[in-house]
Amino acid sequence: MAQGNGKSDPNYKVIAENRRARYDYAIEDDLECGIMLEGSEVKSLREGGSNIAESYATVEDGELWLVNGYIAPYKQARQFKHEERRRRKLLVSRKELANLWSATNRKGMTLVPLVMYFNHRGMVKLKIGIAKGKKNHDKRASDAKRDWGRQKQRLLRHGD
Repeated sequence: MAQGNGKSDPNYKVIAENRRARYDYAIEDDLECGIMLEGSEVKSLREGGSNIAESYATVEDGELWLVNGYIAPYKQARQFKHEERRRRKLLVSRKELANLWSATNRKGMTLVPLVMYFNHRGMVKLKIGIAKGKKNHDKRASDAKRDWGRQKQRLLRHGD
């Protein structure tokens, strides 16, 4: 995010976060992209009803798609209701799309949604990470590193 950070910008608001992504995957790069939504989906997101934990992004037929992302139904929508787990098109430039396609097809990477948020202009954005899956021993190593960091902080605080 180039223009603003979450602390100083009143419009910035995190909608959904995939906390498990950084544990299960080694994130090598991330990319902000737009998402095509219907009106009832945006209103539902403003109320905070979404989940991107089980979702993933894929490149198909020259387009980038978010698969299995959940947006709760909007209760006040009567006529134009949206499907909760439909595939949603993600908006990136052609150059970025080519880079994502080559990363997934040639290098064996996956595209993992990291966080969905409203940016400084009030637009819904999705940050996707270009990631490689971690093996169990990698997860154990990152657990040990995190535990040591916590223990070190405790020792610094209470170790007079």
